[in-house]
Amino acid sequence: MNGNDDRVVPVLLICAQAVVWPGAELVRGTVPPASALLVAALVAGLVTAALALRRARPVTTLVLVAAACALGAGPLPTGAMAVLGTAGVALALFTVAAERDTFTAVLCVVALAAWQLLQGLSLHGLSDRDGLDLVLTAVLYAAACGAGLLVRHRSRARQAAEQLSKRAEAERHRLPAVERRRMERELHDVSAHHLTAVVVTVGAALGLRDRRPELAAEALQFAAETGREVTRALGAVRAPAPSQEEQPSPEERLLDLIAGFRRLDQRVDCEIDPLPDGAVADAAYGIVREALTNVARHAPGAHTRVRCRYGDTRTDILVTSAAPPAGSAAHGAGLGSGRGQGFLRSRAREAGGTLTSGPTAEGGWEVRAVLPGRSAAPVVRSVPRSYRLAQVTAAAGLVLQPLLPALVIRAGTTSSGPQVSAGVLFALLAAAQALALLWLRRAPRAAQGVLFALAPLWPVAMTTGEYTGPVVLPPALSMLATCAALAAEAARTAAGTAAGPSPAEDRRHLPVPAGPVVAVVAHAAAAAAAVLNRGTTLPVWAVAAGATAGATLAVGAAWWGGALRGRRERAARGTREERFAVWTEEAVRDAWAERRRIATGLETTVLARTADVVAEAEAGRLEATAERAREALAAMRALLDAVREAETTPELRPQPTLHALDLLAHQLRATGRGVEIRLTDRVPERLPTAVDLAAYHAAETVLTAGGTEPAVLELDAADDTLTLTATGVPGTARPAVRERLQARVAALGGTLTTAPPGPVRLRLPFAPDGTAGEVAEGTGGGPTHGGGPATAGAPVPERADQGDGERER
Repeated sequence: MNGNDDRVVPVLLICAQAVVWPGAELVRGTVPPASALLVAALVAGLVTAALALRRARPVTTLVLVAAACALGAGPLPTGAMAVLGTAGVALALFTVAAERDTFTAVLCVVALAAWQLLQGLSLHGLSDRDGLDLVLTAVLYAAACGAGLLVRHRSRARQAAEQLSKRAEAERHRLPAVERRRMERELHDVSAHHLTAVVVTVGAALGLRDRRPELAAEALQFAAETGREVTRALGAVRAPAPSQEEQPSPEERLLDLIAGFRRLDQRVDCEIDPLPDGAVADAAYGIVREALTNVARHAPGAHTRVRCRYGDTRTDILVTSAAPPAGSAAHGAGLGSGRGQGFLRSRAREAGGTLTSGPTAEGGWEVRAVLPGRSAAPVVRSVPRSYRLAQVTAAAGLVLQPLLPALVIRAGTTSSGPQVSAGVLFALLAAAQALALLWLRRAPRAAQGVLFALAPLWPVAMTTGEYTGPVVLPPALSMLATCAALAAEAARTAAGTAAGPSPAEDRRHLPVPAGPVVAVVAHAAAAAAAVLNRGTTLPVWAVAAGATAGATLAVGAAWWGGALRGRRERAARGTREERFAVWTEEAVRDAWAERRRIATGLETTVLARTADVVAEAEAGRLEATAERAREALAAMRALLDAVREAETTPELRPQPTLHALDLLAHQLRATGRGVEIRLTDRVPERLPTAVDLAAYHAAETVLTAGGTEPAVLELDAADDTLTLTATGVPGTARPAVRERLQARVAALGGTLTTAPPGPVRLRLPFAPDGTAGEVAEGTGGGPTHGGGPATAGAPVPERADQGDGERER
């Protein structure tokens, strides 16, 4: 909602209140006194102004609206504050629940209900035996608070999804650059340690050939062995093992950073949790580095503690330094640019978090950052206990305020008979229903059973308490809680989060379990009993039919509304997951293109010249060996220069194969999900092209199907069959994912086994001679393995039948 909506809703409430009073009085020809109109105008103006600012100050707005309506209800006639006192207070309470935390919302509901009860006691005593208005008010407040909490929960879920999408989008552009830097670093290491050593050794042997001829044989042997080692090392550069960690982890980077400051005589203690590579890890590294740099500049020698805690919903970064030692000189105090604090906050904000900094009570300095965790949920600042205590104290003071006039002005007593009023019984039943709703998410079946069992007790309470109000109202109140529970169950089932419907049930969109049927029977019987106990001239069958029709309409509407909301949530989640899968695929394909582009340069230049070095050394030609080694080193340096060029050739974009699983795992870890890929030694290096492509795309489908649980993907081969076993992937239980996997394995004559919540297992057969067999003849040729050490050919251009068509099968 925008700012205009915040002003429109209060105006509509005032218009509705004006229609109720004094509009109804004016229509009947009665003109209210001027004093009453003045009081009503003042109260309406205060309520309107407060509600217009309800999003900025929701709790203050609630207090002002409730107090204004309570003060105006005294001198004004009945109904003059009916709309503002109910809808206005409910709107303010809804805003508190939607904008503030759950503790604050529940505290406001309890305090408001208790305050209104005590105010009624102070004004009217206990003479009113009905009390149904109090139950209605409590139900209204609970509904407003529940709706606000639901809106806040959905808003946070939407923000978490957007945060995950932003993280995936950032990593989509980041992964190719990371892969390019990795290969650049490793190529530099190979050229610096291997090829340079060959050039130096052979050159020295050539210079001492006349005086020490024995060095020539040693140099030639060294050149041949080093050339073979270069070939093996470059093969690992082109296609690292998926389970191998090629780069230092964020934890190792932080520990190395802290070790560097310790070498500068800084006393630093640390507690570092493992972090996944990505935006959060980069932000954490930058924040810790800047904070330690500031300590070294302004408080050299101060004892510093660094703590990094990585959790499900948040990542806490805390850097606390003590006061600088006496006599220490801050030599670097004037070296900063003055933008360090702004840099820290911007790093935290870019990662989706918050940062605060300031002095400590001991004279030191503290930097505290809260970043997203594994689930990418919005960062929520922790509330100190002192603030909670202040909230409870203020609420208690407001609640006890209505008792002061009763204690000071009058101390009269009211007598009550031994009979319990209907209002007390209704309040107890409503409290039991509220307690059942609180357990709905944790134990849905038990909560529904309690609600069904409470339905017949409302007619009993009406009879016992001698209720004389509208006969349909208590059964309707009972049905509200049941409808809320059924709507939540329908939404959970339709969204696919309930205990797994079968594929046939899913194709029918939504099964109708026994819950709605039992609810209709229970509430229809309760309503019919209430009407018959009151007495009616209608026949029994007419009362039963009417009660059944009303219960069916109410339960059906609740079930249909919940199912519609669940389907929308499932569609929205599917859209987000599809976008996430597309971005992951694009990131891996771009990084794979970078790897293949560099691998092509290795195959056509460096590896060829390295093979010439080995050949010349084995032939005993020292001068030719030196020349070939210099050419290989020059080719490596030229390739390093070419690596920095980000442009890729469109025809060098082959389909990723199993050797791209390390890129896929890296991309998924960067978005906050723990992913581990294991390859056994029995997986052959050369697989048929169709099997290699199908295995990678099946792994990609499984791992990008949604979910936040840590996932493990294991690949094994036995009896000419490649087996992929995935655990921690509940998203594969959805029919759409199963159909994609089934189509992919069926094209190769494989099998798919799913047993939610157990592992997912795919078996892909391949011929023992390395060919794809009859089922793969139509998939095209090309390299049998995408860039592995055994592959020497150029990469295959992306084909139409291996591109979008392969993904759609």
